Amino acid sequence: MGSLPFCILTLMIGVVSCSHSSNPIASASQPKMTSDYAPVNGLTMYYEVHGDAHEHSRPLVLIHGGGSTIESNWSHILPLLSRSRQVIAIEEQGHGHTKAIDRPFTFENSADDVAALLDYLKIDKADIMGFSNGGNITLRLGLRHPNKVNKLVAISCMYRRDGMVTGFWDGFKKPDISMMPEPLKEADRKINPDPQHLQQLFDQDVKRMATFQDWPDTDLTSIAAPTLVMIGDRDVVLPEHAIKMSRLLPKGRLMIVPGDHGDFLGDVMTQRPHNQAPAGVVKLIEVFLEE
Repeated sequence: MGSLPFCILTLMIGVVSCSHSSNPIASASQPKMTSDYAPVNGLTMYYEVHGDAHEHSRPLVLIHGGGSTIESNWSHILPLLSRSRQVIAIEEQGHGHTKAIDRPFTFENSADDVAALLDYLKIDKADIMGFSNGGNITLRLGLRHPNKVNKLVAISCMYRRDGMVTGFWDGFKKPDISMMPEPLKEADRKINPDPQHLQQLFDQDVKRMATFQDWPDTDLTSIAAPTLVMIGDRDVVLPEHAIKMSRLLPKGRLMIVPGDHGDFLGDVMTQRPHNQAPAGVVKLIEVFLEE
């Protein structure tokens, strides 16, 4: 990618004080968790509530990436995040425990579903954090439902096709389920053993991305909420694109951390022993949410 002609504030995880435990989850106390389903926009959405409501912090909603579940995307950092705030994690249409319905599968519809869930839970405003496709949904929430969001954390997402690394879009020309990473397949099979579910999940996610059309710059300049744009330095999203996004957003901030796509979150696709990056990232996210 070469050097960038910009002054980038790169927050290196190594300088953050982290636990010396090989697994931050194992050393963290386990906040309580409840799960349920909510009727939203014709969908029966599965959600989990981790931790307790806090007087001085808003609930944080987590939106997973494409083809993922709550467990495969967030299990490594959920106990860390929910120590200091209530965390609500959702599974979007056709993912995990949330059944598919006969409705277009779009970022806009998923954003509207999350807004409807907040209404159902009687939450007037929340912080929203999404990874990959969930990051796109997070930005759509900020644009379409500004009264529902407090702060946004958009991780490893894009708003234009040219924001992705060279060759990224080639995989959508002749998609086949054999291309779906095995850890994501295993996560879906754990909940839905019917192979038809996995195929449906793959097809809907591929279609949403293959038909993605660039968003105008005004979609970002119209998002009023303070927004942290985060990527890994070896992500599928180009650093130049993340910089552009953070500058278009009226209250945009930028964090580039060492890691691949999802590595710094402990996502199931990239989990590795003794990885302290997720614990450091959580600390930095908390600083943004609390400032």
